[in-house]
Amino acid sequence: MTTGNSSGGGSLQRAIGWKDAFWMASGVPALVLFSIGGIAATIGNPSWVIWMLSVTFGFFQAFVYAEIAGLFPNKSGGASIYGAAAWVRYSKIIAPLSVWCNWLAWTPVLAIGGGLAAGYVLTSLFGAESAINAWEITLVNLDFLNAGLTLRINAVSIVGSAILLCVFIAQHKGISQAAKLQSIIGLAVLIPLLIVGIVPLLTGDVLSENLLPLVPISGEWNIEGTTLFLGGLFIAAWSAYAFETAICYTSEFKDPQRDTVRAIIAAGVICVVVYTLVPLSFQGVLGVEGMLEPGIVDGSAVAGAMAGMVGGGSIIAKIMVVMLFLALVLAIMTSMAGSSRTLYQGSVDGWLPKYLSGTNEHGAPVNGMWTDLGFNLILLLMSDYLFVLAVSNCCYLVFNFLNLHSGWLHRIDNAGAHRPWKAPNILLWIGGTLAFVNAMLLGAGANVWGEGTLRSAIIAIALILPVFWYRHYITDKGKFPSKMLEDLSVGGNTDLSQRKAGMLPYITLAAGVVVVIISNQVFQL
Repeated sequence: MTTGNSSGGGSLQRAIGWKDAFWMASGVPALVLFSIGGIAATIGNPSWVIWMLSVTFGFFQAFVYAEIAGLFPNKSGGASIYGAAAWVRYSKIIAPLSVWCNWLAWTPVLAIGGGLAAGYVLTSLFGAESAINAWEITLVNLDFLNAGLTLRINAVSIVGSAILLCVFIAQHKGISQAAKLQSIIGLAVLIPLLIVGIVPLLTGDVLSENLLPLVPISGEWNIEGTTLFLGGLFIAAWSAYAFETAICYTSEFKDPQRDTVRAIIAAGVICVVVYTLVPLSFQGVLGVEGMLEPGIVDGSAVAGAMAGMVGGGSIIAKIMVVMLFLALVLAIMTSMAGSSRTLYQGSVDGWLPKYLSGTNEHGAPVNGMWTDLGFNLILLLMSDYLFVLAVSNCCYLVFNFLNLHSGWLHRIDNAGAHRPWKAPNILLWIGGTLAFVNAMLLGAGANVWGEGTLRSAIIAIALILPVFWYRHYITDKGKFPSKMLEDLSVGGNTDLSQRKAGMLPYITLAAGVVVVIISNQVFQL
């Protein structure tokens, strides 16, 4: 077992099993609370179906990711890292773009979760209408990105920054200690979530008239209604697919060949349960009108609603507030652990700046964690967290498109490689099909969340061009690190010029772009 150092030459440590990775991903079920009100406000009655569909898509996709993760027992950082190894033969830029999009998708959980958690603290201590919750200092106007968007300092950004610093300190001592802490917080979060999802069903408080008919808020299933539905699926993907973070820790598993598939499937099962039951109970009890209350849409009154759903009084409501705060902290911890490892492995493989490959004496990717922290301290200053989430999700769907196709690419180029777990062929086909579904959601769904969403996402994605150019051509003189080339030998061939799939990957990319453009033009409000 190798121990790292903060200067950049260290490595992660094999210290955990699949159960630890499950708890590291246990913040994902709580992400349903981030946008459960926002989706209901956008689509109306069919919102509970959106969550069921989205988490089902994510579960099918997980089998592709489980297979490609097993090919690389010495890599961490998540599915984009394993997928990049498939795309690098066909394009030097597509591979780092996938890694970059994955990081841009995951890291804003820190700012969004920190902002929501800070809001709970401030509202609980001072009340929603207090002066401390009203003051702010505007720093920069960002109307060119989205109307009304600014960078500002307020109480939420200050308290949120303090929360992120606490999470950073908690993870500084490595994966083993972080997993133990998250298992405790995870139980405190998952148990109340399951209670809220199950109790109303057992007591008969879930009313069918609150769930049916499945008609969108626009009144009919025309282009507008369908666009709203696709917009709901678009934003739900950011939460419902996210349990794939369970395979961010492959190189830290004691037995990666056994632990990888167990971790992602276990995380997937609990997410399917939570993302099915919680939205169903919420809407079944509150109805769409109740879900449209401002406190549900922005999250500030979710705790009280949850207490009412299980027949609790003020004490239960206070317990729910604590649970929601812990849920947000758990989501932040999950995100920092996963996204910092994406930065670490992306650096080791030659995609991202070299300093990101540094670890501390506990094997924690501390340089990646510092980068996550600094970036999100800026995002915390944003005046519209929902806009941040929507742009982040554009990046997430780009990553998913590329990675779902990397499953069959690895099958072609690394046909003889040992696969600890091999997905049935039908699941690879389903994964490839869902990649194009995600492309459609990207084109159609971004329109629902603001005219500047897709444009801002394209700008954010394009930033990888100078980042990769500097790393590859200035730092590495046009050559990939030997470690990355060694990892490609899983199929017995490190020659990047051999492309057994021929033109198929390029045709796939072109088809994906066409789907995004057509869906963006067809599905509009």
